[in-house]
Amino acid sequence: MISDRPLLGITLMMGFCIVAPMGDAVAKMLGASIPLGEVIFVRFAVQVLILAPLVWRSNRVWRMSGRVLALTWFRTVLHIIGIAAMFTALKYLPLADAVAIVFVMPFFMLILGHYVLHEEVGYRRMIGCLVGFIGTLLVVQPSFSEVGWPALLPVLVAANFSVFMLVTRKIARETDPIGLQAVSGVMALALVVPALWIGNGLDLAPLQIIQPNAAEWGLLIAIGALGSIAHLLMTWSLRYAPSATLAPMQYLEIPIATLIGFVVFQDLPNGLAALGIVITMGAGLYIILRERAIARGLTVSAAQQAAE
Repeated sequence: MISDRPLLGITLMMGFCIVAPMGDAVAKMLGASIPLGEVIFVRFAVQVLILAPLVWRSNRVWRMSGRVLALTWFRTVLHIIGIAAMFTALKYLPLADAVAIVFVMPFFMLILGHYVLHEEVGYRRMIGCLVGFIGTLLVVQPSFSEVGWPALLPVLVAANFSVFMLVTRKIARETDPIGLQAVSGVMALALVVPALWIGNGLDLAPLQIIQPNAAEWGLLIAIGALGSIAHLLMTWSLRYAPSATLAPMQYLEIPIATLIGFVVFQDLPNGLAALGIVITMGAGLYIILRERAIARGLTVSAAQQAAE
């Protein structure tokens, strides 16, 4: 049993909030020169190269039951779709805008939790969802006016990863998280390689294979390494601190993405998008704090009943 170490967990989550948008920034840098399929292939290949030896050396469990294996295949497909949609969005949108729009995900998860998992959702949290979604629309609107439909791709990413998280929640207690990621990386390669082979034969632009130059190879490897490191940081943070403690920290990713976007691409959200980002962050934090208050109330009520 690993004891809670909140400060370490928070530090690891802060690392995730720095590393994840760095990976997105590298993907944005490569978007104009490397086909999408090739970027995704290298992303998962590096993940396997990093995690498979770790699983082997640590004797972690990687075998899965039939049910978990099927859900892991589904989860892998969702992961590929989410990454493809995000990398495509980054070709058109400022980094901060794309990341901020994805943070509509907690609202999708709350709704899915209510209708799929039949979790109780009060009217205050539903109002928080509505306000957060309005904030997201404020971020989407100026981008949609400029680039059209690609501005909606981060919304697809949010919806996709909401289902991804629900599937992960279903299997989290039945598999080791690092082993799961290693197996998922192998599954992703098993899906991406045939798609690249077919797409390259049919001369489909997103699935073509080109020879990167030395700088592009470095950036491709960086995408895989940063994505794998970000996942490990999040996984390890959850080992040392409860998710309720760490959830508000994730919103640090938005200002960090804004800073990275300004330094690397000289992009800043316009006034309307900035207002939407603030509203989205505020609504998301309200929902998180409301969840914590409800959980705390249930704990106190249970303790009082036990004492009676």
